Amino acid sequence: MTVTPRFPLACAVILAGGLSSRMGARFKPLLPLGADGDSALAVVAATFRRAGVADILVATGHRGAEVAREAARIGIRSVHNPNYETGMFSTVKAALSALTPGCEAVCVTPVDVPLFRPATVARLLTRLGRPDAPDVVYPAFSGERGHPPCLRAAIVPAVLAHMGNGGLRQALSPFAFEEVPVADANTLADMDTPDDYAALHALAPRRDIPTPAEAEALLALENVPPQGLAHARGVAAVAEALARAVNAGGGSLDIGLVKSAALLHDVGKGRPNHEAVGGQLVAAHGFAAAAPIVAGHRDCLLADDAPVTEREIVYLADKFVLGRWLVPVAARFDQKLDLFAADPEARAAISRRRGNALRVLARLEALMGAKAEAVIDAAGFRPGPPPAEVYTAARERFAARGDA
Repeated sequence: MTVTPRFPLACAVILAGGLSSRMGARFKPLLPLGADGDSALAVVAATFRRAGVADILVATGHRGAEVAREAARIGIRSVHNPNYETGMFSTVKAALSALTPGCEAVCVTPVDVPLFRPATVARLLTRLGRPDAPDVVYPAFSGERGHPPCLRAAIVPAVLAHMGNGGLRQALSPFAFEEVPVADANTLADMDTPDDYAALHALAPRRDIPTPAEAEALLALENVPPQGLAHARGVAAVAEALARAVNAGGGSLDIGLVKSAALLHDVGKGRPNHEAVGGQLVAAHGFAAAAPIVAGHRDCLLADDAPVTEREIVYLADKFVLGRWLVPVAARFDQKLDLFAADPEARAAISRRRGNALRVLARLEALMGAKAEAVIDAAGFRPGPPPAEVYTAARERFAARGDA
């Protein structure tokens, strides 16, 4: 079945003409980086394809025949730059001169920056496709500009005519641009040296897991208010403490996944079915490992023979934190039972969820060999119980939503 690309008028250029001089005997475009040993070139091409870009071109130079063979293997076009030793901008020009007629937007990246996510490319091309878009858009993580820049094809002739120094950045400087915030630190991650490659090789299998910094960036993109940020960070602190205690007892939980998913658990708050919405949002940004944890944090039925996973840790940590305050799990549900005292159906649902939470808590404490409150306290999370006005505000929210 033929799939219509999401951005049929966009194209992508991968620059792979350099000497890899700082890599010793290693040659960057062909270094194994993907989960199946795929080359860096294949990883970047796959990223563009997953973003919805079908027209992908690699510009070769040093060891061009080898790169062209790899391009043919993975099904992308190649063009050779015979002047590659004069610098990267000559490779940029060779690539832009070979664009397919009809291409209206082009993303350009060196193969040295191989792990940015498909969601980043889609975000850039979506912005570039709007009527009020500038000529050039760059991804920006925490205020720092990264790769790939995407530009309107209409300015390509001017780029090709540029004769000054400074490469593509200087050639694009006369044009209106915008830095588009993204939750993708990999836009800044390059591999110039063997140490860089080792770091990216370790990072590659974790592209579907946000780092805590990326989670914070996504919360900023979604304009989560200060009280929401305080709650997210409180839940993350509790979740990390619990996960580390489980691992100390022989567990193998992914601490980074726990912390990031906890930070993002309420990213969809304020919208109907916010757990599902949050999970979909997290998945759309390329964080597939965190998405089901976010989507499943409201309730959790843990079978007796099922392992405790990162999901159960985040779920339980959320029950320990009301706003930014620490509360016992049972007390958290008792508050809701009091609120819905006159609603038998709601009380039954709350009681069921209370039982689920206490069973997860018992399993967790057995694994840790300690009470959860003691583990949390030992980790330094000591905000104390909520003041009375916090409970009052919570009651008002529950009453307004009518949601048990």
